[in-house]
Amino acid sequence: MIAKQLLTDLASVVDTNNTGSDVLYFMDEDKLSILPVVDNGNYLGLITEMQVFNMKDPDKPLSEQNITYQNVYVNENQHIYEVIKTMSAENLPLLPVLDEKGRYNGCISIHTLIQHIGSFAAVGNPGAIILLELNQNDYVLSQIAQIVESNDAKILSLYVTSDKNSTKLEVTIKVSAMEIQAILQAFNRYNYIIKATYTEDEEMYNDLRDRYDSLMNYLNI
Repeated sequence: MIAKQLLTDLASVVDTNNTGSDVLYFMDEDKLSILPVVDNGNYLGLITEMQVFNMKDPDKPLSEQNITYQNVYVNENQHIYEVIKTMSAENLPLLPVLDEKGRYNGCISIHTLIQHIGSFAAVGNPGAIILLELNQNDYVLSQIAQIVESNDAKILSLYVTSDKNSTKLEVTIKVSAMEIQAILQAFNRYNYIIKATYTEDEEMYNDLRDRYDSLMNYLNI
């Protein structure tokens, strides 16, 4: 999944002909404290609510204001991981996206990103979660997949976390099966350390699915 597939229409775009007062209005409408600024389709950067509050005359257009915009963006073909990394590093609620010619193509909101991460990680799919701990040198994805699949299940998502001060890895696996006892026994036979498991029965899954859908509906408000 790449940046241009994550674009949202939840944020207004500010033009340099707009005044500071216009920007505050857009921010209030969008419930955001930061918005992208363009000039004839060319991306200039992000303007913050605090910058508008500091204007001597907010009724003048941005073209007449002395503003240093926050020049943060991703290119439209960058992977969702780069989007997450940039938004996290800059602590942004939205991230502008530029096309191949460097022109403004839209933006990604944190709400939209959370929705796609939920889909990306198979959050809404029924199944169980297994958390393994192992040494970095022992991590073999093909073996983990073979263990899961040989017990009539599929890996729906998998991610690895590590600590720079440790040689250990934590591998979180979402599998398609509700009953995972056979999978756990297989991991034990291969000397994997099972740190935790999270299983769902059908009733629990339906409840979690309802909660997930409610969260997605809330983010769309």
